[in-house]
Amino acid sequence: MDADVIVVGAGPVGLFLAAELKLAGAEPLVLERLATPSEETKARGLGTLATEALWRRGLGDQLAEADAEGTKDLARDHGSTRGHFANIFKIVPDAGRPRTNIWQPELERVLAKHAEGVRVLRDHEVTAIQSDVDGVTATAGGREWRAKYLVGCDGGRSSVRKLAGFGFPGTPALLHTIAGRVRFAGDVPPSGRYPTGSFMQGGSMAGVTEPATGAEPEVTADELAASIERVTGTTVVVEEIHDARRFGDQARQADDYRRGRVFLAGDAAHVHSPSGGQGLNLGIPDAANLGWKLGTVLRGDKPEAFLDTYTRERHPAGEAVLRNTRAQSALLAPGPHVDALREIVGEVLDLPEANRYFADLLSGVRERYDFPYPAPAPVGEHCPDLELVDGAGRTTRLHEHTRTGRGLLLTAGHRPDPRIDVVAVANTGPLLLRPDGVIAWAGEGPLDVALDTWF
Repeated sequence: MDADVIVVGAGPVGLFLAAELKLAGAEPLVLERLATPSEETKARGLGTLATEALWRRGLGDQLAEADAEGTKDLARDHGSTRGHFANIFKIVPDAGRPRTNIWQPELERVLAKHAEGVRVLRDHEVTAIQSDVDGVTATAGGREWRAKYLVGCDGGRSSVRKLAGFGFPGTPALLHTIAGRVRFAGDVPPSGRYPTGSFMQGGSMAGVTEPATGAEPEVTADELAASIERVTGTTVVVEEIHDARRFGDQARQADDYRRGRVFLAGDAAHVHSPSGGQGLNLGIPDAANLGWKLGTVLRGDKPEAFLDTYTRERHPAGEAVLRNTRAQSALLAPGPHVDALREIVGEVLDLPEANRYFADLLSGVRERYDFPYPAPAPVGEHCPDLELVDGAGRTTRLHEHTRTGRGLLLTAGHRPDPRIDVVAVANTGPLLLRPDGVIAWAGEGPLDVALDTWF
């Protein structure tokens, strides 16, 4: 074996998964197609669940530093720092559950440093995968690499997904957007919705959305200018375009996240419209969920069937995001009927209860896993970053106690257990947390059942 786990893709999901595997005592090997890290801006933020996952591993200071600049960029480009549903910028984030405005290249630099010590081989495109009863062989970089498991974190056009034969059902794109950092010469039409599409311009960013055509050539200044004219009826001159990108609102999800010894995570497992910025908020928790489980099985603490819980927990989370991004695409389509619907949704968002619902929908904090033993909420939910007070009145935060990657029991009474860490607290609990921050027990029912199920 060249490694315990081959991770295909050195984007944010792949790097975080590799770091989680290392923390769990496994030996990962990352194979990346690109020779150098991409500087494409792509994603520009982490939602609550992804932010809290990185906080749990000690990355809070780096995220906070990046968020200060990222929030300025967001205000400049969108004219608002509020969240949005289908570009209806009215959603007020939960101040008690953080998110992070950070461009993807900066996030990858933070995660690459976090994953120091992990072997990352660039310019190694995986061209073949062969599984057997003992492991997986991947062909890349002119040789074969062998591991017990392989995880495809190689994006929406995943080679792993295709080579391993995963089904990828879903819906095709109805709309497509081209965008980038643009310098115009002369006047620019106002941002807004038009009869055949929409045009947005703020700061140096500009983008135009119209019905999908299926064409995917490289974005050029002339193409952007022609698209703006088709939508707005105004002729513009695009002198320069940088960080140009094209994306659609297709919504597809792998039929399973596991085929034997091969797994999918992040965009390799699910693609959807970027509306609401939910991609990394779905992919990072995929990695958080899978990493410790692979480590548990590799150590021999659990049988291989334990890995089936990954699909059972994360597939519904992906379904929920595809559902709300499809709804957003419906609200982004041009036409007077949709305009009327958008006005009504905007009015609904003025209601505090509705605003909270939509904020929770986009952040994923309403997500709850179905466990194999009866337990009421909050069991199955992702635990927020609690303030903890011990018997002497000393105050800490939950994320200060989760860097080992082990399970954690918060309790007023001391109960040592070699499988988990124990922290004495006087102001909350008792709570048992899995390594991915999910609450496994909250004081009702036998603690031993939860311990034996997960550890």
